[in-house]
Amino acid sequence: MSRNDDHYNRPLAIEARGLVKRFDDTLAVDGVDLSVPEGAIYGILGPNGAGKTTTLRMLLGIIDPDEGIRRVFGHDRPHEIAKWIGYLPEERGLYPAMKCDEAIAFLGALRGLPLEEGRRRGRELLEAHGMGHAVDRQIRQLSKGMAQTVQLLGTLVHRPRLVVFDEPFSGLDAINQGKLEVMIRDLAKEGTTVIFSTHVIHHAERLCNDVAIIAGGRVPYAGSVDAARDRIPAQVRLETRDATGEWRSALPDDARHDAKSGGGHFWYFPIPEIGIEALLKRLIDGKAGILSLSIERAGLHDAFVEIAGEAAARQLEAETAQ
Repeated sequence: MSRNDDHYNRPLAIEARGLVKRFDDTLAVDGVDLSVPEGAIYGILGPNGAGKTTTLRMLLGIIDPDEGIRRVFGHDRPHEIAKWIGYLPEERGLYPAMKCDEAIAFLGALRGLPLEEGRRRGRELLEAHGMGHAVDRQIRQLSKGMAQTVQLLGTLVHRPRLVVFDEPFSGLDAINQGKLEVMIRDLAKEGTTVIFSTHVIHHAERLCNDVAIIAGGRVPYAGSVDAARDRIPAQVRLETRDATGEWRSALPDDARHDAKSGGGHFWYFPIPEIGIEALLKRLIDGKAGILSLSIERAGLHDAFVEIAGEAAARQLEAETAQ
């Protein structure tokens, strides 16, 4: 997605400075700083147990920090502006005997929306999201994916200015994950601020303007996805017909070599100081037998490893594979 600098000039929807939270002898969050501009899609990325949910709950005023400040649209008591906020917790739950439109209306009523208006909007939302046939069904009669959609629509029915999702993609199949990504982008286009926590890097990389990487209750990085990726130099990916020759002297000593079965040799290394054009000339003059050459920018996964460390990255990968 295109990421310009426009949103950095907007007022802040969320501002947090030095948030600390302890539970008995456990330091769950240790000095978190966040700045989320209005209209941004902002991801909090980290493994389970890193402090993501605790941070979100402090930002929303569900729990108070032991130290630090947090402001939502300039208010330092976020629960007093609950009607401006939609929150989808990781622990999902709806009353199973409620009908779909009633469940949506009930969630809207918790944020100050009159029940009858909530039912009307709920029916409209169900119709718009391909669930018009299920308006009168009870929650217990729905598939897991459909029930999750109902709770999601209940999070949005009162038309909040800020939407906070805690692990929103958890438990969704690929089709519903795609639908949720579209919904998040549409919310941002309408000016709604979206902040979500996730342990799945590719969701954050595809959707977010900015991310906070959290590990062990701390935030070693908070800023743009592009700046995180740029912390690692771009890599050259070179494929040659042969493995040896005079041209090898043009490659850095630490170039990684990967021979493929059936022919072809791949080399990976940072862009050399002489530049790509000079490198290409030396390879051609040395008869390297170039099959392909490309410059590959580091991904957010590589940046996460660089910033949070190998242990946190392995934990993240294990959770994603579950």
